[in-house]
Amino acid sequence: MTTQARQTVQATGSSSVAAPMPTDRRQPSHAVSGPETGRPPASERDGFTRLSPSADVVLAYLGTHAARLKALDPAVRRDAPDSVHQMRVAARRLRSTLQAYPAIVSRPATRHMRDELKWLGGMLGEARDNEVLGDYLQTRLADLPPELVLGPARARVRAHFAPREASARNALVDALNSARYFTMLAELDRLLADPPLAAAAAESAGDVLPQAVTRAYQRTRREVRRARRAAPGPARDTALHETRKAAKRARYAAEAAEPALGKEARRFAKRMKAVQSALGEQHDAVTARGVAREIGVRAHLAGENAFTFGLLQERADREAAGQRDRAMRAWKTPNVASTADGSTGSARDDDRPAPSGAGRGSGG
Repeated sequence: MTTQARQTVQATGSSSVAAPMPTDRRQPSHAVSGPETGRPPASERDGFTRLSPSADVVLAYLGTHAARLKALDPAVRRDAPDSVHQMRVAARRLRSTLQAYPAIVSRPATRHMRDELKWLGGMLGEARDNEVLGDYLQTRLADLPPELVLGPARARVRAHFAPREASARNALVDALNSARYFTMLAELDRLLADPPLAAAAAESAGDVLPQAVTRAYQRTRREVRRARRAAPGPARDTALHETRKAAKRARYAAEAAEPALGKEARRFAKRMKAVQSALGEQHDAVTARGVAREIGVRAHLAGENAFTFGLLQERADREAAGQRDRAMRAWKTPNVASTADGSTGSARDDDRPAPSGAGRGSGG
């Protein structure tokens, strides 16, 4: 690790944050302070250029989000609003960055760390997804005219999600109290203190980072094509879900590179975020559609009027289609990254230039 990278890890505290003590599942809720953002602190963004060693840039990003993950631990234990989501994002950023930059950080040496981050993200995701779906259906119920809400629809939604949220919450806190979790944190510390650097780690950021962002972009483009070719229904929904994951990885790869590559990487990350966000809303609507049908069937079997749940199902279906179209519009937006020859990307469907030239001419 270079001197600058080591100073960054020390500054973020990623190698010195003590593992939090186990706490009770039912502590009072307090809001999480500070905005959730993928961008490194301004001091780090100002310290890198395209000539900086690529490892310094990537390790700084990893250090920032390792510290972020640990800092969120107490808030998740308190069940602070949005804390689960933010910790999940931190885990995803760490895992995606390790996946996106194998030329800098050895892929074989980080396989176990990536698996453990996936496990943690899954535990956080179970708790988060139940919360999101419950809020989704309750919000849509609140938007309906009162005369269209027949029977105890709101109570039905609460009864469906309350035990699931409690179970996921308990499982999450058990995970945070487990030896596996604390071992993962220790392994993350070791990785940052003595990173398993690969062949391109010492090469300049301007030469190495755009290649990784380009690969992530190309993967997203392949997934977009698959989604467009997929038949309507479950096959297309699955393809769109894979597209969202690819766009997210491309976004995080560009965020990690931004301190060295500048505004073009930032603009590309913003574009990928627009695609990811729309497809995230599409996925929520698809999932909510199925849950609305499930709750409606149970209401019908209990002798209740299930009309309202049919209405929710139909509206979720329309929302899913609308978000899919929104994602494709975001993808078609002219590419703001420069091509290798300095031209501006066109708005053609799948043939926009990859952002391999992102940041050319822009310093840190």
